[in-house]
Amino acid sequence: MRATLRWAHSDLRTHRGEALFLILATAGIVASLLLAAALFGYATNPWQRVFTEARGAHVWLHTDRAADTGELAALDGVRSVAGPYPTASATVAVRGTRASVELRGTAEQPDVGRPLLTAGHWLDPADPDGVVLETRLARALLAQPGDALALPGTPRTLTVLGIADSPERRYRPGEQPGLVWAPPAAVPDPGGQVIGLRLTDPGETDYAVQRAVTVLGAGAIGQVSTWEQARAEAQGENRLLGQVLGLFGLGALLAAGLAVHGAIGTRIRGHLRDISVLKAIGFTPGQVVRVFLLQHLAYALLGAVAAAALTQALGSRVPGRLGDALGVWQGLPEHTVALFVVPACAVLFIGATTGLAAWRAGRVPPVPLPRPAGAQGGGLSGAARRVLGLRVFRVPVGVRVRGRGVRGRGVRGSDGAGAPGAGASPGGRALEVRVPPALVLGWHKAFARRPRSFATVARLTLPLLLIVVAMSAWTTIDRFHSRPEQIGLPTALTVRVDADAGDRGTRALLERDPEVAAAYPGVEVAALVPGQTATIALRGLGTREDPYPYALAEGRRAHGPDEAVAGQGLLDLLEVEVGDWVRMTVGDRPQILHIVGRSIEPENAGRVISTSLDTLRENDPRLEPALYQLRLQAGADPDEVAGRLTEAGHGTLDVHAVANPADGLSPLRGVVLGLVAVLALVGLIELLTAIGGTVRESERDLLALKAIGLSPRQITGITVTATGCTALAAVLLAAALGLPLAHWLIDAQGASSGIGAGIARAPSAVLLVVVGAAAVLGAAALAAVPSARAARRRLADTLSAVA
Repeated sequence: MRATLRWAHSDLRTHRGEALFLILATAGIVASLLLAAALFGYATNPWQRVFTEARGAHVWLHTDRAADTGELAALDGVRSVAGPYPTASATVAVRGTRASVELRGTAEQPDVGRPLLTAGHWLDPADPDGVVLETRLARALLAQPGDALALPGTPRTLTVLGIADSPERRYRPGEQPGLVWAPPAAVPDPGGQVIGLRLTDPGETDYAVQRAVTVLGAGAIGQVSTWEQARAEAQGENRLLGQVLGLFGLGALLAAGLAVHGAIGTRIRGHLRDISVLKAIGFTPGQVVRVFLLQHLAYALLGAVAAAALTQALGSRVPGRLGDALGVWQGLPEHTVALFVVPACAVLFIGATTGLAAWRAGRVPPVPLPRPAGAQGGGLSGAARRVLGLRVFRVPVGVRVRGRGVRGRGVRGSDGAGAPGAGASPGGRALEVRVPPALVLGWHKAFARRPRSFATVARLTLPLLLIVVAMSAWTTIDRFHSRPEQIGLPTALTVRVDADAGDRGTRALLERDPEVAAAYPGVEVAALVPGQTATIALRGLGTREDPYPYALAEGRRAHGPDEAVAGQGLLDLLEVEVGDWVRMTVGDRPQILHIVGRSIEPENAGRVISTSLDTLRENDPRLEPALYQLRLQAGADPDEVAGRLTEAGHGTLDVHAVANPADGLSPLRGVVLGLVAVLALVGLIELLTAIGGTVRESERDLLALKAIGLSPRQITGITVTATGCTALAAVLLAAALGLPLAHWLIDAQGASSGIGAGIARAPSAVLLVVVGAAAVLGAAALAAVPSARAARRRLADTLSAVA
């Protein structure tokens, strides 16, 4: 045991840098996996906790006032109901901030879908104007208990009594109205009613919706929302962040395991004589294996423990959403299990890859076998020999030169080893351009041992490939901000108007602003899908004379009658494709549309079908615009334009900035940078391993290279060239494989979220060239110092190494 520890200590002193990089890489990998687990828990558990404690309804049905909802409680599979509650749409304002809300008349705190108070108290019968706000709505309004909410256009005001969490769909400006619980007296003229159904089996949600629509009639249904939609919205970008961290963490773990495997294999090849001596003095094969295994397990364990301790210590102190996720995750029951299981699995995986490489050390014979005289990778190819013969290409020169000719570095005259060029003029000379021997021998050294060379390139390619994927993710997020019109956001502001507002006057008011480039009138209504199991968003935007500029990923724009474009989420929901006809129901009116294109739809999980306002008016001539989408001039500030329009509308306009999906992905930038740093560490480990192996293998060639007249600088150039060629091959392979992989992963994520494929963008060619050149030049620079030191070794040391 003492000898084992001494050997491990000696090896650690020799490879301090490699051990440090391995510890840091393991710590980064384990930290990313723990953060992924925290984000997954944060994305799912808070909403699930609220849903469970509130006894949330699995289905919410918005109906007209005349609908008889009494029969819904008797439907099969319905355990209990909430409501019906009278509802009215309104706009509230506080301190200059406006929001569209749904006033829900609630006499008593409900038993199903019960709001969970986080501040203040519940409704007071003695205060008819007191209300309770949903948490996300209160956060958007910056409202607290005691604040007064104005109802623009009316003299009424509402007083905030409390703030509560709800498992229903959350407030999203311009898309989903906020929820306000109010006494029934505060809803004097309800426009409809809402009823919630808590089911016995949540898996039968679609069937329950279908039965409810059959009982009430399709014309009575205004909108249907389910618990699955609410859960997906609550998870939102947190789940995406967790997926990114988990994917890159597992990829980095695989790269680290392969790097450790390669490092041990290279070290074994460089210490065959030492291992033979250990066996000769009594070490068993198992002891030799344990030397390498325990040493690298200690490195991995140290990094894993450091990552777990740091994650546990920082917790909610980490700024931003990651800190919130860690704070919530640390309070979950599965936190302790994950805190031990994730680092343990990482250590075991590294230990498994270490054991496979260390097993080879146990098979080294006690008496070293004589090395073959020839290179195992084969001799130089014919092309390489011709290059070393200094005949690459000739440049005929039609100048007569007398005497022996001029010799220079890299140039040879016709009276030398080469013959004159065939195309030279009579009496002329042919100059032969020579390639430096260091380049040819370095290239040969890099790729002569094909299995070993390909394995080195593959191990170095993996972290570089993941870096290319991370760069593609970064570029795609930047595109959401820099070119939003290409990802389904051609407009910057949404303006909602009252039902009695005139179209001509409203458009004139909006287009009067100098920074408004275009105003597209439109409506958005909820439509029942075939089978009556869910509602989708049916939008009519723009006119045939002034069409809305949709971002299309497939098909063409909707120009003719009954033509429409749809999002990926709707195509998946209805199981249709571009070119199909679909039928939906708006109230008691059927609407049949021909899908001629697939648009990139970041709203409503892609469950949107869009046509022109003229097409919807053909089915309902009384239809008037209820909203306007504003496209601004280049460089215009949406907030400033929104402020001017709100002031010009004198309280009749509800102006909101269009939500950008990338706004919630800002923490992903820091995540990508951290992952790139971890992957760079893993790549550095593999690069140092490759350099060390190349330097060791070149020791026995040192005498031969010096004997043929190569200088120490040229010998150094051989190793530097070999390392640079290996890095260049890895960079090219990573770019060739990484770009299609990144495109597929990003588009797959877009398709699964409903936005649709077609959002992925690759990094610019300049950025790829810069990163690739930095990797190759960095590898060459790292190889320069050890190779120069080896090239200047003393003759006695070289003979000892060869022996």
